[in-house]
Amino acid sequence: MNTAIYHNPACGTSRNTLALIRHAGVEPRVIEYLRTPPTKEELAELIRQSGLGVREAIRQKEAPYLELGLDDPDLSDEQLLDAMVAAPVLIQRPFVATPLGVRLCRPSERVLDILLPVTRPFAKEDGEVVIDEHGRRTGPGVPGQ
Repeated sequence: MNTAIYHNPACGTSRNTLALIRHAGVEPRVIEYLRTPPTKEELAELIRQSGLGVREAIRQKEAPYLELGLDDPDLSDEQLLDAMVAAPVLIQRPFVATPLGVRLCRPSERVLDILLPVTRPFAKEDGEVVIDEHGRRTGPGVPGQ
């Protein structure tokens, strides 16, 4: 299975997502996007395939967001993409691409939607159970909840 994660090792959500992928028996290609940012075309395609809009894929809590005036509703997707490529800290994380699709994995258990079924128990770094001892998904990331 060809899987890639656009990863920030300093981010707990990204670390939990990577752990879930590995827990599923998949060793992904790990792209530390702050060191090796995607091209504008790659980023646009990730966002498109994930079903998000460009504004949904930008981190609004980062300092450059306001410093660069990216809250201006008149900015085009092209301008936002340019800003995200120039300052990759603005890219929401983690994006994961698998043969089953692309997702922005916030929360981290969203990655389970694009992996083969995982039934072994799993808990996040903070102890939150994502897959219980019966192999069932739990919590707010469960489809239909």
